[in-house]
Amino acid sequence: MSPTYSPLLEAQRILQYLCQQAGALGLPESLQDVAAQVKFVSDYDHVYFPIPFKETETAAALKAVEGSVACLLADLKQGKQERVLSVSLEKTTNFLFQAYLATVDGLGKLEPAVKSKLKDTDYLRAQSDPYRRMSANLYETKRAGEFYHIHGSLEASTTLNMLGLESFRPDLNEHGKIVSVIEPAVRKFTIEQLEELNARNKQAGVPVLRHEDFLKTPHGVSSVNSPTWSVTSLETSTPPVLLPPSSSSRSRILEGIKVLELCRIIAGPTIGRILAEYGANVLKVTGPGLSDVPFFQVDGNMGKHATEIDLKSVQGKEIFERLLEDVDIVLDGYRPGALDKLGYSAKALAKFAEKRGKGVVYVNENCFGYAGEWANRPGWQQIADCVSGLAWAQGRFLGLDEPVVPPFPISDYGTGCIGAITALTGLYNRATKGGSWHGKASLLQYDLLLFKAGQYSREVQKQLQAPCSAAFLSMRHDRSVDDISRSALAMVQMDHPELFQDSNFETWYSEGYGADVRVVKPVVDISGIEIGFQRGSRPNGTDEASWDFSNDGDFRR
Repeated sequence: MSPTYSPLLEAQRILQYLCQQAGALGLPESLQDVAAQVKFVSDYDHVYFPIPFKETETAAALKAVEGSVACLLADLKQGKQERVLSVSLEKTTNFLFQAYLATVDGLGKLEPAVKSKLKDTDYLRAQSDPYRRMSANLYETKRAGEFYHIHGSLEASTTLNMLGLESFRPDLNEHGKIVSVIEPAVRKFTIEQLEELNARNKQAGVPVLRHEDFLKTPHGVSSVNSPTWSVTSLETSTPPVLLPPSSSSRSRILEGIKVLELCRIIAGPTIGRILAEYGANVLKVTGPGLSDVPFFQVDGNMGKHATEIDLKSVQGKEIFERLLEDVDIVLDGYRPGALDKLGYSAKALAKFAEKRGKGVVYVNENCFGYAGEWANRPGWQQIADCVSGLAWAQGRFLGLDEPVVPPFPISDYGTGCIGAITALTGLYNRATKGGSWHGKASLLQYDLLLFKAGQYSREVQKQLQAPCSAAFLSMRHDRSVDDISRSALAMVQMDHPELFQDSNFETWYSEGYGADVRVVKPVVDISGIEIGFQRGSRPNGTDEASWDFSNDGDFRR
């Protein structure tokens, strides 16, 4: 790497930038004093990803903010102490693609045999059917050089049908043949026509924009100057709530804190995973028959219990509301307004908190943010990366005049870290000021933070491009995110074996899977504080809808 560029120093610079925004971000006033003592550590000081953005450095700065708020919570629980807070760049890098590093019974995400180890929650075959899987992909439109990312989410048929395509094509199972059917269907439409179809059918597609063009859209104008995240008051009538005392000499900051996680896929579950690392009891709630990507549960459900509740039934609502009586944090990662319709919006739960006399922290995570014309649109990580300009920048990095989706779900993990920061900040505010608090995080705002942090210099980008494999350099706009990630993973494994050392991972026997689960360790290290999991992972719907977390059957290897 260029002798003039240091990821360690850049992580420190980005942390200072975030601290300067502390007021707008709703962070505690005393955070800057703690953050000033953060130590970024690395044995190598390398840039690891074949990407033009400072992903590791930005995420390390966010992890430093996360750890700083955790230190403030520890001070409330234990009394103010001198603490050493360190953030490893290697562990941060692994955090950003940890789904591709996790294994169950020794098998990873990209190995076909792993399917036999998983609970099949791909009920609508949106992931397991190759043709339906490509209903979520980037294609060229009617006007040459203009692109659109269609996204069938976890259902696929609606997007395929609106393009005039069949829901199922069992004869198509090769990438090239699938693209030769779907892309011509997309090319029948302009971006404007696809936008109209998407809106009419409530699908999650977007035009693939260059960053400078995104900034000219009404949503870009309203988003670019909005804070990267926010934590605001929901009600002020409930009294301060101290953190529960620790049950043993082991100091776990969030021990006794109860979290209800209503999220799927990566960003939302990452919030709950991080809170579990700090000791919270996290109960992931999904509905019977609700589709979810099976392998993402291996990593995303670490440290949690996972139950099913039908929130549309009277009995299900009764069960859920019994859980709400003791809840401290609620995580909402569904489409904007979905939980509102069921009666569980942030405002509704603030009123519930007033009645019980104990505040609640409510965290929303979505794609487009919470202001602007697209605020209520559904979306996923690739959607944010395409509309914000990341995909065009990745294409340019590869020497192309077309967009390419970046490898790995990096924006998901960065957004998950932001959501965890808002949850920890809400808890701190509840403990010091009382009331209920509302945290908001979005994939788009994480991507905009990357642009604000700046891309690597031309010199650094050239050094990153030089060792890229022919397979990676051959990627084009229509390649799937798994194809792109598979190629990138092979390069990272070859060039940076330090990331794959056993010391960066931990292994649990999971009773839910009936096998060992190996996952990336937590990133943040705080002296005198235990940060780590108390249980392994499990598939959705494994556990009872209860706050009794005493019988897991899991143990650490």
